[in-house]
Amino acid sequence: MGFYQRFPLSFGFQRLRGPDGLASPASGPADRPGGLSGPSWLQPPAPGAAEGRRRRAPRRPGQGVCGPAHWGYVLGGRGRGRDEYEKRYSSAFPPQLRAQMRDLARGMFVFGYDNYMAHAFPQDELNPIHCRGRGPDRGDPSNLNINDVLGNYSLTLVDALDTLAIMGNSSEFQKAVKLVINTVSFDKDSTVQVFEATIRVLGSLLSAHRIITDSKQPFGDMTIKDYDNELLHMAHDLAVRLLPAFENTKTGIPYPRVNLKTGVPPDSNNETCTAGAGSLLVEFGILSRLLGDSTFEWVARRAVKALWSLRSSDTGLLGNVVNIQTGHWVGKQSGLGAGLDSFYEYLLKSYILFGEKEDLEMFNAAYQSIQNYLRRGREACNEGEGDPPLYVNVNMFSGQLMNTWIDSLQAFFPGLQVLIGDVEDAICLHAFYYAIWKRYGALPERYNWQLQAPDVLFYPLRPELVESTYLLYQATKNPFYLHVGMDILQSLEKYTKVKCGYATLHHVIDKSKEDRMESFFLSETCKYLYLLFDEENPVHKSGTRYMFTTEGHIISVDEHLRESPWKEFFSEEGGPDQVGKSGHRPKPQELNVINSSSNCNRVPDERRYALPLKSIYMRQIDQMVGLI
Repeated sequence: MGFYQRFPLSFGFQRLRGPDGLASPASGPADRPGGLSGPSWLQPPAPGAAEGRRRRAPRRPGQGVCGPAHWGYVLGGRGRGRDEYEKRYSSAFPPQLRAQMRDLARGMFVFGYDNYMAHAFPQDELNPIHCRGRGPDRGDPSNLNINDVLGNYSLTLVDALDTLAIMGNSSEFQKAVKLVINTVSFDKDSTVQVFEATIRVLGSLLSAHRIITDSKQPFGDMTIKDYDNELLHMAHDLAVRLLPAFENTKTGIPYPRVNLKTGVPPDSNNETCTAGAGSLLVEFGILSRLLGDSTFEWVARRAVKALWSLRSSDTGLLGNVVNIQTGHWVGKQSGLGAGLDSFYEYLLKSYILFGEKEDLEMFNAAYQSIQNYLRRGREACNEGEGDPPLYVNVNMFSGQLMNTWIDSLQAFFPGLQVLIGDVEDAICLHAFYYAIWKRYGALPERYNWQLQAPDVLFYPLRPELVESTYLLYQATKNPFYLHVGMDILQSLEKYTKVKCGYATLHHVIDKSKEDRMESFFLSETCKYLYLLFDEENPVHKSGTRYMFTTEGHIISVDEHLRESPWKEFFSEEGGPDQVGKSGHRPKPQELNVINSSSNCNRVPDERRYALPLKSIYMRQIDQMVGLI
């Protein structure tokens, strides 16, 4: 998949054409509407294909044309000359241009943040078109798109705290922290989604607390005079208000929503998505380990294990919606997008952060099932016959294709693959999402790869593609990803900037807008763009190892979080397969602190999890699709 090969953007799946201009053999059934040949992604994986992928070592491909079905040919039929791509993508990204893009990313954050503070604070979100604030929809409790997220607790300010620190703005960080301490309360009659409150609010409070109390202060002086762990206390208060979601559930899987004053609503839904229930362990685990109270990690870990115990015995896959009382799978779709994405992410990140072996074991098993049943296309990214790899949505029990769309949340997966060292596949998958971005100047919420068109047309300023771009650049240091980041920055400036901030695209084709700027735009999208271009940032230079939560909040990986004085109590429930049981939850007074040796200086499972050496993948990157 070469920089210099043709990468047209008509997104046609007409007969695939090779470098010689001749039609390649049909790679799928010929019974599609209009008689067009379909891609091989419609076909189940060939027997033994996953086993072959499991055994292969990372490839170092040779130079030259990579075959008839790379993205340039799969996604269309027009091309540009080699010289144009070589000129644009092979040269180093000039330092002056990098600094300009860094400042543009910082300016994007500042413009959104300042307008939120001027026109919306203390409400949760900014309506950037009409320059007003937005809070929960009290008139329509069923408006979950708003009420699941907005809890009347100054969400955007809270969510943006660590971005201020990473950008080195100590005065504004200190001012914002004091505002949060003095004005934000969780004693509110707000019914919020447990998952959203955890990743956006709880995670940000913990991240900011760690930044304030870090003795090294790598981002500058972010200390707060007379700080008495107020953010940690607030995080504890919020988590206690979320705990009723874990009560009165027969499986241990939490209710999806909780009222911050009264607990689980009487008419609460017994159905929840896998990601929502199974992506709480990082934040709850950090809180438990900072407080020395096992309660929060215990309930989050029990939920993960309960979900894990319900996976298909045939495929090892999980569905996307489950009944928390019966354990019955209501949604049987298994994929990498909405409903499942961060479940996989947090299996790995929990292991990286806490060092619990069972988290790694679950992740490895889940990743293998994904490779066995979700991955379609040829074995190698840029070698061999057939279509490039793509991860599809399948039935969790049979592994059969359920639909022909992918959603924009799946663009996080290349970044996760970087963390486990599967950079070759990450490069290939990232190219697919970037190609879609290049066509529309945004990622539609759903894209139908068979119909070659968006299924759901809005783009709410999501960060997933930016996150994967940033992590791929950190793994490869190839300037291609700086060009990707510049394209994304320029698209956001061109299509989403409005009078008082940046607005959701209602329609990625006609570029009409919605009057909403979600908090993750400041906490993630702007942050990853800034870090992509800020090579000298302390995140990259301080010597401290950092990890980002699923909401982009930065957490240092250190010895303290690897200490688990209640580890033996967790193991009472047995292995990952024996988890639906309620088990014994230790009370804080039962715990004796154990000074466990630190794993934080050892790369987790160095055979698979060490970040790859740049030199290994430079040739691979140089084989990537040239985009224009």
